[in-house]
Amino acid sequence: MFKLSATLQSHSSDVRSVVSPSPTLVLSSSRDSSAIVWTRPDESATFSPTTVYHPSSRFVNAVAYLQPTPEAPQGYLVTGSQDGIINVYILGTEQQEPSYTLLGHAHNVCALSTTASGTIVSGSWDQTSIVWASFQKRYDLRGHAQSVLAVLAISEDEYLTASADKSIKLWKLHKCVQTFTGHTDVVRDLALIPDVGFVSCSNDSEIRVWTMGGDTIHILSGHTSFVYSVDLLPNGDIVSGGEDRTVRVWADGECKQTIVHPAISVWTVCAMPNGDIVSGCSDSVVRVFSSVKDRWLSEGELKEYDDLVAGQALPAQQIGDVNKSKLPGLEALNNPGKKEGQTIMVLNPQGVVEAHSWIGGAWQKVGDVVDAVGQNRKQLFNGQEYDYVFDVDISDDPNAPKLKLPYNANENPYSAAQRFLAQNDLPPSYLDDVVKFIEKNTSGVSIGTGSGFADPFTGASRYQPAAAQAGGGAGVYQDPFTGASRYQAPAAPTTSSNNSANYADPFTGSSSYRTSSSTHPAAPAAPAAPAPATATKLKVLPVKTTLPFRQANIGAMQAKMKELNETLQHSGVSFVSMSDARSLDRAFLYVQSVDPATGASRGNAPEPRWGDIDVVLQMVGSPQWPESHRFPGIDLLRLLFAFCPKPAGAPENFRTVALDSLLSACNWQLQADHSAPVSKSRETNLLLVLRTLANCFQIGGASGTEAFGGGQWTEKLFTELGKCNYEKLSKPQHAALATLLLNFSAVALIDNEIDASSRQKQYELTLMVLQKEEADSETVLRSLAALGNSIYKAGTKPSDARLTPILEHISSKFREERLDNIISDIRALSS
Repeated sequence: MFKLSATLQSHSSDVRSVVSPSPTLVLSSSRDSSAIVWTRPDESATFSPTTVYHPSSRFVNAVAYLQPTPEAPQGYLVTGSQDGIINVYILGTEQQEPSYTLLGHAHNVCALSTTASGTIVSGSWDQTSIVWASFQKRYDLRGHAQSVLAVLAISEDEYLTASADKSIKLWKLHKCVQTFTGHTDVVRDLALIPDVGFVSCSNDSEIRVWTMGGDTIHILSGHTSFVYSVDLLPNGDIVSGGEDRTVRVWADGECKQTIVHPAISVWTVCAMPNGDIVSGCSDSVVRVFSSVKDRWLSEGELKEYDDLVAGQALPAQQIGDVNKSKLPGLEALNNPGKKEGQTIMVLNPQGVVEAHSWIGGAWQKVGDVVDAVGQNRKQLFNGQEYDYVFDVDISDDPNAPKLKLPYNANENPYSAAQRFLAQNDLPPSYLDDVVKFIEKNTSGVSIGTGSGFADPFTGASRYQPAAAQAGGGAGVYQDPFTGASRYQAPAAPTTSSNNSANYADPFTGSSSYRTSSSTHPAAPAAPAAPAPATATKLKVLPVKTTLPFRQANIGAMQAKMKELNETLQHSGVSFVSMSDARSLDRAFLYVQSVDPATGASRGNAPEPRWGDIDVVLQMVGSPQWPESHRFPGIDLLRLLFAFCPKPAGAPENFRTVALDSLLSACNWQLQADHSAPVSKSRETNLLLVLRTLANCFQIGGASGTEAFGGGQWTEKLFTELGKCNYEKLSKPQHAALATLLLNFSAVALIDNEIDASSRQKQYELTLMVLQKEEADSETVLRSLAALGNSIYKAGTKPSDARLTPILEHISSKFREERLDNIISDIRALSS
């Protein structure tokens, strides 16, 4: 009977790989970009982390051990990372840099195996395995059709590889001599069984024991989800771990013991030479289990662990269908289980469904069952309930290790996808792939009778038109982009001639934008502007506050820029100099110190000067930086112009300089070419450029009357934007362009220095957007506000025959009260 012997806590994210070459040494690697060496003086002592290595800025997915040599008396630690690089460290030294770096894979290195003489075998998402001898490439093993997820060095000249293509291959030197088939899904791991063959595990929930001749000796069934890892104990028993939260011990073809973990995934298991078991999980913890009583934790600590397991919430889909009316009560636990690991559900007196597993001859509570979608059931993820929690991988290999994607049936797939990408440090170019995955796997699900619309761009919540209020008040609207607050059209005014409507920042939701009111005065209209030629009381116009794009995952942005720069270094392309790197560090330090809700600095970081910003502009505008590498730099500029609207040391024409670099960064001339195809990288870059340009127009100052963004550059800006092929832009790009138009119109209310040509070009572009936008009411809302501001600022009734048909079409097309309110104001200003 195995019980908890040690808990090793130092990682901050999923532990993806563990290996234990001796009873006093454990090596682990994690998605927190680190590998840790855990040691103890003897088997009765406690493990402690003695060395922490950082082989990569990305996930470290594999770890292995090389036997001692004269160069390394304590052996070597080998790591494989998401960046495709293998690093080798000499253990027992203070050196943090790798002694050897092995380059050869084009993608994530997710599997490593070693021999006693120092041969390393690696497997990668690039569909290859490589054999390394003396830290040099010896063979490329090519033959799998998908990612190689497991490798096993049988001898110096024989190797096994397992793949997402569901097959296992045996290699002698560099030639494939046999292919093993039988698993019906991705093959995850391999372990050698001396004198018999080997054992494999798979996403098909099965463990198979094979002879080297290809015969299947045993098929071990018991896991209820993916089996990620397998190893052989010194006594010949098999140990496995998987997505069902369990480590299982197998003997003679039967499950001998089930060890439930307080985590979603048991990613990795290994056997220690003394017969103990090491596991690594999605809860960032490495655990050691022992069958030797003297190595068990105290009774109190074991009870704490059991209570932690019992307190977990289990998705119903992991257990099976739940019909509470047919569940037995706690009395069912008086009957013995039929086999090790059997799980049953009982209904406790409080009406909560509990899951209990038959473990070691007794029923052990393993959690409370959380309902799932389909029968009004929910799943719990990070403390919140969702209709679905998908296993998702947006890499080139759709069957590679999965990330968790939570999704509610009443939210827009773009919302969930955007959140998923931000949380997992993934580029925005993957957005469409994730959305397609969600739509495919939730087709046909009814989301009720409500008329909910989720934010299709950042989507932290949704926008939903409310029922009409008593007394003829307008409906309530939630922020359609982040939902952190709301826009509410007020009831018809009774006293003020220019009553307010409140608006939340529709992109960050953390600071609101409002029209003028008695309690929240907004920027007054420019003194020289005449009053609008109407006595009608306006409901919404003018909109006098700009909408900045301020939210960002800055740490991920910085890591991505570093990663892409390192990629360029390896390819021999000109990269960031030391002085440029210092400018980038100052820029990141400052934007990290700023509160995105207010735009105010929360620390003592100095504001970047123009020279620092110009470094980023030159970088993204340089042809030496490939188009696919520019997006983190453009995103940094988005924040810099939001938080530093007037950088110190900037030349008078700095916005023109910025515009030229930004247009170059998104290959604007190709964007304006209606026949040119649009790559995913170019689409992402253009979206970020439009958001950056929108942030160039701001209203600030202590009294909210200082305008930023005006100047001669605006004529060139709208001349260029007028060339765009609107139909080729994506929905997020439409929204960004409309926000740019709105921000300019708000600044133009105050800044009388903006020339008439710029105002006219902006007006024409706004009309074009309103004429062509047929799908997204949010884009129409911002464009209408921009149009209304322009007419309000002019102070005279426009004689534009295009206005009436455009407004009538919008009103009949969208039929939303919030749009009708602005249309009503525009008509009042025009009549």
